[in-house]
Amino acid sequence: MSEFEDIKKWLADTAEEPLEEMGSFFAKRVSGYEEHMAVWRDSYQWMARLIPGEARNLLDIGCGTGLELDEIFRLRPDISVTGIDLEPAMLERLKAKHRDRDIRLIQGDYFQVPFGESCFDAAVSFETLHHFKMEEKIILFRKLYQALRPGGCYLEADYIAESEEMETYLFAEYARRREKSGIGADVFVHFDTPLTLEHEMGLLQEAGFAGVECLGYSSDSHTPMIRAVK
Repeated sequence: MSEFEDIKKWLADTAEEPLEEMGSFFAKRVSGYEEHMAVWRDSYQWMARLIPGEARNLLDIGCGTGLELDEIFRLRPDISVTGIDLEPAMLERLKAKHRDRDIRLIQGDYFQVPFGESCFDAAVSFETLHHFKMEEKIILFRKLYQALRPGGCYLEADYIAESEEMETYLFAEYARRREKSGIGADVFVHFDTPLTLEHEMGLLQEAGFAGVECLGYSSDSHTPMIRAVK
């Protein structure tokens, strides 16, 4: 059975379960979050190795408890980091782990928080963007492009849809559940709506990135490592 068939079965089994607001979803799961995400340890280490050696300032959107930053700081203890996340409990855990590092944490919605212009050498995101529509992502990618200095790179490791059929199906189910629950468009909810790799990379190119490439996949086979260079 394909991943898509597994997902359709799971969605059918959970069709009547209400959607959870994004912040509330993660607040309830902080205690077990790092154990749940440990499956991507190799990818965290891979991402850390891809940070350019000359990078001095890094932006991490959706940083959570900082699992990718654990590995980045291990290799680059001198790097200056700005991390943004919606959930304050996640940021508190990150802060407790890295009190001795040059890190600035912002609690907020990374679609709304200003990134600045040409102020970061690199930016990263890990398993955070598979909840958003194309029209939302392109705005975010343009912000990331503007925030990077010339030659800066953006690294993304995120869940993708295995086909356009899967992508379309998930967005339709997402819309159905929102309508059924009467949830307004301005409320973030937790529901996976990954794009295909082609669509994800296409949006990065549309945002202005000249060099966009898939460097390979993590061991779970559903998470590509994408590098986009300004």
